Amino acid sequence: MHVQEWLDTVPAAAVYAVVALVIGLESLGIPLPGEIVLVSAALMSSQHSGINPVVLGACATAGAVIGDSIGYAIGRKGGRPLLAWLGGKFPRHFSEGHVATAERSFEKWGMWAVFFGRFIALLRIFAGPLAGVLHMPYWKFLIANVLGGICWAGGTTAVIYYVGVVAEDWLKKFSYLGLVAALLVGLASVLMIKRKAKKAQPAERDAEPVNAGD
Repeated sequence: MHVQEWLDTVPAAAVYAVVALVIGLESLGIPLPGEIVLVSAALMSSQHSGINPVVLGACATAGAVIGDSIGYAIGRKGGRPLLAWLGGKFPRHFSEGHVATAERSFEKWGMWAVFFGRFIALLRIFAGPLAGVLHMPYWKFLIANVLGGICWAGGTTAVIYYVGVVAEDWLKKFSYLGLVAALLVGLASVLMIKRKAKKAQPAERDAEPVNAGD
């Protein structure tokens, strides 16, 4: 099933919980489709499904911030052996090459890697645990984590919500225009048929045979 079709089957409160949980688990280092779930839920909120976009954005932000913080704590305690263990469990996401790329980003950009990492799928999974492994000061991590979570989760929700509203309005206008066009085509067809019928009547009278006695 598609994510949005599945979310349609659960109550609004469950949607908030699912979004917060999936994003939180993704943020602490488990490769899950957090962005897909958030986009699907935000699109649903634009379709009058009872989902409040403000509450949705708040839940997504909370999941992102809390998940990253838990990931930081786990990474700080587990250290590099944790990354090695994750590489064995999730080789596609925590391969040595991916870890090295993320580590270079952190060494170069510091807390900005945490902030902008929220918008990049690979770094979104790495940000929390890797910041802990590298012993980034927690206050720096927390500032970047909170700001990144608000901008990513809140911004994504707002953009998708308004895009969905605009698209829905455009489709409604398009359907009205299509209905008017169909009526005009139908009316033009009727008028054309009547006009041809009137022209055909004199032609039929002229074509009637004349009696020999006339």
